[in-house]
Amino acid sequence: MFYIKRVSLSYLFLLVFTQFSFAQTEIIDSIDNPVDYVNPLMGTDSSPGLSNGNTYPAVAVPWGMNFWTPQTGTMGDGWAYTYNANKIRGFKQTHQPSPWMNDYGQFALMPVTGGMKFNQEDRASWFSHKAEESTPYYYKVYLADHDVTVELTPTERAAQFRMTFPKADSSYVVIDPFDKGSYVKVIPEENKIIGYTTKYARGKLTNFKNYFIIQFDTPFSDVNTWESNTLAKGQAEMKADHAGAIVGFNTKNGAVVNAKVASSFISFEQAQLNLNREIGNEDFEQTKENARELWNEKLGRIEVGGGTIDQIRTFYSCLYRTLFFPNKLYEINEKEEIVHWSPYTGEILPGYMFAGTGFWDTFRALYPFLNLAYPSINKEMQAGLANDFKEGGWLPEWSSPGYANIMVGNNSASVVADAYIKGLRGYDTETLWKALVNGANNEGPITAVGRAGAPYYNRLGYVPYDVGVNESAARTLEYAYDDFAIYQFGKAIGKPKKEIKIYKERSMNYKNLFDPSYGLMRGKNEDGSWQQDFNPFKWGNPFTEGNSWHYSWSVFHDVQGLIDLIGGEKNFVKKLDSVFSMPPIFDESVYGGVIHEIREMQIADMGQYAHGNQPIQHMIYLYNYAGAPWKTQYWARETMNRMYMPTPDGYCGDEDNGQTSAWYVFSAMGFYPVAPATDQYVLGAPLFKHMTIKFENGKELVINAPENSNENRYIESIKVNGKTYDKNWLSHSELIKGMTITYEMSNEPNTDRGTDKSDYPYSLTNDK
Repeated sequence: MFYIKRVSLSYLFLLVFTQFSFAQTEIIDSIDNPVDYVNPLMGTDSSPGLSNGNTYPAVAVPWGMNFWTPQTGTMGDGWAYTYNANKIRGFKQTHQPSPWMNDYGQFALMPVTGGMKFNQEDRASWFSHKAEESTPYYYKVYLADHDVTVELTPTERAAQFRMTFPKADSSYVVIDPFDKGSYVKVIPEENKIIGYTTKYARGKLTNFKNYFIIQFDTPFSDVNTWESNTLAKGQAEMKADHAGAIVGFNTKNGAVVNAKVASSFISFEQAQLNLNREIGNEDFEQTKENARELWNEKLGRIEVGGGTIDQIRTFYSCLYRTLFFPNKLYEINEKEEIVHWSPYTGEILPGYMFAGTGFWDTFRALYPFLNLAYPSINKEMQAGLANDFKEGGWLPEWSSPGYANIMVGNNSASVVADAYIKGLRGYDTETLWKALVNGANNEGPITAVGRAGAPYYNRLGYVPYDVGVNESAARTLEYAYDDFAIYQFGKAIGKPKKEIKIYKERSMNYKNLFDPSYGLMRGKNEDGSWQQDFNPFKWGNPFTEGNSWHYSWSVFHDVQGLIDLIGGEKNFVKKLDSVFSMPPIFDESVYGGVIHEIREMQIADMGQYAHGNQPIQHMIYLYNYAGAPWKTQYWARETMNRMYMPTPDGYCGDEDNGQTSAWYVFSAMGFYPVAPATDQYVLGAPLFKHMTIKFENGKELVINAPENSNENRYIESIKVNGKTYDKNWLSHSELIKGMTITYEMSNEPNTDRGTDKSDYPYSLTNDK
């Protein structure tokens, strides 16, 4: 086998953009500059009817307040950029977590030639992926209709544009702050445009404005504003439902117009401060290099080698996606104080604030991944959650940027508990305890905060199917796990046993929905009878974006208890196996049509296993609790191989704010957090021959599997720091002390290793 020791950027370019078979089979021993292996277009070949990721190419820095993206969709379209589009309408500052949530605080720039084309349809230009360069820190594209090349590079709250024009006396840049209330003012003596947008998609926001400043390096030859489709020629200021500006330049062939852009949710003055602090006198290349170095530093915390070029590209493309959400909503004022505009009160308040994530998705793997690899940013996020509660009275379950009324569960409990149990300190845990207790015992002002159906759940031990609370079984199962997380958090911070006992007891409520006649979870009526229209293949109804076969495994904290309900380990393993062997039949009648999550399961050729959505993503790892860990090893590799590619159609469903990517990153490491709010990761098997995770405490986790290959996907034996290790789990607290794990891999499963009950991961039933 030919090994590539180091890969030059030019050779990498060849590998990335050719389809020769060797590009997929050659083994890369080590790499430099992991950012060069990221494909931001992974997942962009999507639509509402079929998601291959539903991503957009985010040009940003990790957890930055603002992202940028080329905009192929129309104004207000959540599908801002789709790979199959052929026109670009602008370059948009975005804060969008997903197309289903849409955006807030967005505005766009667009260079044009050949007249004052400011309407989004008139200004749109054909482009080709052949003349497009997309990286995390830099984007470049040729706009064919205008003969203009646009380049873009970001900071946390600012960005630089470099636009190369042809010879023309009618070269322009359009500024579009979108509709729903916007303002622009051109200041020609300063080569500057200021403005704000008030557009947002979710919730009800008070005093919401995204203020922006655009500083050009070239004088304006023409100053105009516009309202909707009407040009206000020569007018420098406009306030309207949909206001915009268009400024002209006299350009020679190859003329370069640079623009520095910054924004703020606080004020114009803060936007200017953000611009001065983050860019100042830097030129385009310096900002670009700074962003590149930042990405290399963050991505370089995990070094991989001994995989194919596609595996390495997929890994770092997924890792890139885990470093965005939730993103910073806070800013730094002139006194160097952390401040934020509050999405709950509309005030400018001290402290951290983050936005743009749904805990129903991200509690499972994204937050545990941050706790392992990037705990310092989650420490800020935990402080932000305390501020959410102080300002809004509840923890958000979906923040975009305030409370969004979507999805189920009370999974903020898991996010809070896992951070503390994984060792994070230095934030207001007492406020967070109050927040968890409040959320666990009360219905909120909207169904997506607190617990919808809480009075029923607290009285009966489940949310009934027939009392008008939608997705009742999903809520019950998640509330039970969330109660476990609250119990764990309370125990860890020293709360009295009598205070936390109720949460431990309620964490067993999952048992109330187990129907032994099916061996599955089922909706239950208030009087204790089972729902009568039960079909285990029926999506929705008492479940959320799935069916009973998907949700019946949602007992993260007590898999042993679930095994006991199903009838022992053999029955449990057989039931797990059947998920993959059943045909992908479904009943979509609740939705009145086939939703994209159903279609993605149907076409995946993995039976009822619906990896494209979150409820079942942990299920592969449950074999470890029943003495068949080699089946986890097989199916984890199979899922990585089949469901992920470094291509525009490279995901198998919504990427969802880093969650689906975090599944891949964890699985490539060889372990997964089945039960956040415990200290354990459940073993799979590593993807690469070697990997090093550099922890923030200076220690390293080294993972070696020299015989690893697609055929040798099974673990024959494990040594931890040179000693034989037979357990099916790893301890977080031990990992972060530094550790070397050496795997002997085989093409045949070892059906003896990890089969003793003493080897199994944690279950509450076994907690004495």
